[in-house]
Amino acid sequence: MKRSTDRILVTHVGSLVRPVPLREAMAARDRGAPVDAAAFDKFLADSVAEVVRLQAEAGVDIPSDGEFGKLGWTSYVTTRLTGLEPFGLRPGDPPPIDARTAGREGNKFVEFYAAYWPVQSYDWTGPEFFTSGKRMPLATASAAFQCTGPIAYKDGEIKRDIANFKAALRGGNFAEAFLPVAAPESAKGVRRNRFYADDDAFLQAVGDALKTEYRAIVDAGFLIQLDDAFLSHEYDRLLVTRSDAEVHRGFEAYIDMLNYALQGIPEDKIRYHVCWGSWNGPHTSDVPLRTIIDLILKVRAQAYSVEAANPRHEHEFQVWEDIKLPDGKILIPGLVAHSTNVVEHPELVALRIKNFAKLVGRENVIAGTDCGFSQNWNTIRVHPSIQWAKLTALAEGARLASRDLWRK
Repeated sequence: MKRSTDRILVTHVGSLVRPVPLREAMAARDRGAPVDAAAFDKFLADSVAEVVRLQAEAGVDIPSDGEFGKLGWTSYVTTRLTGLEPFGLRPGDPPPIDARTAGREGNKFVEFYAAYWPVQSYDWTGPEFFTSGKRMPLATASAAFQCTGPIAYKDGEIKRDIANFKAALRGGNFAEAFLPVAAPESAKGVRRNRFYADDDAFLQAVGDALKTEYRAIVDAGFLIQLDDAFLSHEYDRLLVTRSDAEVHRGFEAYIDMLNYALQGIPEDKIRYHVCWGSWNGPHTSDVPLRTIIDLILKVRAQAYSVEAANPRHEHEFQVWEDIKLPDGKILIPGLVAHSTNVVEHPELVALRIKNFAKLVGRENVIAGTDCGFSQNWNTIRVHPSIQWAKLTALAEGARLASRDLWRK
């Protein structure tokens, strides 16, 4: 994995806002409407080529494909894993877990979230959204799924995504490139297990299946980024009924399983991303970075991407004052936020970079974002014009910081 040897490199977390025609095609597919498969594949390939070009234009050194071929950051596994089907209650079933409201945060701000969630996960198709209230329907394919049979991997979509990304990168001048993937815990989520002996066996099966995806990406010459927001989010949810020690022990066992799923993949091909959820909420019950940093650093990855621009977590750069980044590792702190349309000033970005460089070494810092800008095809956290303005500010801030950090 490339390091910031002579300047601060720039990357992001992966998901980018899909162009309107692609979102409309995704909506049609999600509703089960007929879609010309060949036309869709051609438009998808063209969209990936364009988003790679725009990343280069913004100053990104290590791009992704924007996750354009996926329904969402974890919901995409429902089309790539066997054994999953839409959730349905059976007689005697307890109600499904709503991960968005089941944690301490949801219990604390009941009125806020009752108003907030109904207007999320919708897509606007243009300016008319603001005048007519036009909304596209929620995705059905990303709704709750359950496990009803053996989990196995279907590799058709990952082969398509790899081919599209390779073609888009041809002739470019990037340091490296990465594709985001769901870590096993996040891919499993709160999906109900109706097949395996217990949830641990279910999680193990998900990890075994996803190994195929991880290996395919690395074999194609890309880095993988394991997205694992459920590490921090589930930590909060489980603390409602369990002690911190119990929750921590459970996640220690999970990290062991995650490392098992990464066997055979070179450590220098792996980035591990943790954030505290993509929504624009209070986040007052987020588990502190200090509480989970040992779990994060236990993951067999070379680079760790951690949210750091969010005002609930920006101060946590100080964690690195007394926790040493292990030798050979790289930190990818989030330096611009995904949850606000305010565009960070490049000088603020540079200041944040220098705070981290002072503590872990300039060569061990790559400038990143807190999270993705569009976790699902129809979940848009900022307007696309703001997305590109933020990435441009990130790159400009990296140039300013590099000027100071490598000043002769």
